[in-house]
Amino acid sequence: MHDHTPKGHPAALDGHTTGHPHGMKPGDREEGGRKIWLPRLIAWELTRSCNLDCIHCRAAARFGPYPNELKTEECMKFLDDVVSFSKPIIIMTGGEPMLRDDIWDIARHGTALGLRMVMAPCGFLVTEEAAKKMIEAGIQRVSLSIDGATALSHDNFRRVPGAFASVMKAIENCKKAGLEFQVNTTISRHNIHELPQILDLVIKLGAKAHHPFLLVPTGRGAALKDLEISPEDYEKTLTWFYEMREKVPLQFKPTCAPHYYRIFRQKEKEKGRNVTQETHGLDAMSKGCMGGQTFAFVSHTGKVQICGFLETECGDIRKEPFSRIWNTSKVFQQMRAWDDYKGRCGYCEFRSVCGGCRARAFAFAGDYMEEEPFCTYEPGEAAKKARDFKKKASGG
Repeated sequence: MHDHTPKGHPAALDGHTTGHPHGMKPGDREEGGRKIWLPRLIAWELTRSCNLDCIHCRAAARFGPYPNELKTEECMKFLDDVVSFSKPIIIMTGGEPMLRDDIWDIARHGTALGLRMVMAPCGFLVTEEAAKKMIEAGIQRVSLSIDGATALSHDNFRRVPGAFASVMKAIENCKKAGLEFQVNTTISRHNIHELPQILDLVIKLGAKAHHPFLLVPTGRGAALKDLEISPEDYEKTLTWFYEMREKVPLQFKPTCAPHYYRIFRQKEKEKGRNVTQETHGLDAMSKGCMGGQTFAFVSHTGKVQICGFLETECGDIRKEPFSRIWNTSKVFQQMRAWDDYKGRCGYCEFRSVCGGCRARAFAFAGDYMEEEPFCTYEPGEAAKKARDFKKKASGG
């Protein structure tokens, strides 16, 4: 994942379904009245080696090589364990995943197991021949990043001359080979004024989806707090996303912007429309922060996190199976207990569809259970009364 966002969720199955009495999602199960959580997406950092030096890199990746990366047999064992209890989308990311010599073998193995394998390459290495190899290995979609409407804007953010041209060439090669692609965009003060132009460009290029990411200040991005847009501009930007969603001929979904799903429901309510899977498709299924609930991140050395931005280790697949970590990790359990979140996030009436960004909470407050620092919404009176009742009942 060369831009070190969680690299895009490059498939159309990430989500949360509303309307079920137990908040179940497609593929989830119940046993004895207890909800069984299943991963829908796993972002897998196969290597940290990278041929870019992006200013906002989550992993602060450089060319490498990095020591102690997962060996081929460990990668195959991980995929075997994943399919023992779930069938998530596997996002092969990095660094630059194409720098691994065994990348095609790993992709083929996942495909043979029935997993949807997708990839997040940088662009420089995506030749037409490489795009054909991806298809042969079963890779169903790639995500490529465009962070500016022009080469100057994109390359300045990437700190790599020619990065924009390389992405354009990679997209051309994907189209020649018949490989589906989506575009990710990291939004910050450097390009917020370019969003309409970037969206127009993505549509003209023929992408299947456009996933804008809101900058999360971790990795090299920790030094970029001054590039984060204000909470007020955040709200305006998410409202613009909502207004554009029905006007564009592709999937258009913000990522790492949990309270978009609060805004989405508020706006639909204003129009007198109930949000259901039947009427709203993926927008009804998707939840804001999916970390530890339907999404997980696995590092190049096998460390498990709720996402690529919250660098709190939840387990190590070299010490215990991912399936066990997913079901027993204390952090994962905390992520699923929305009522225990602190501040407004713990009693907001939209907590089950938003949840706030746990990584952003940690970056600003040092506690991943704290309230989302970039949300301006004040929960309604009913939510506040429920909070006060809960406090009184617990003697707080």
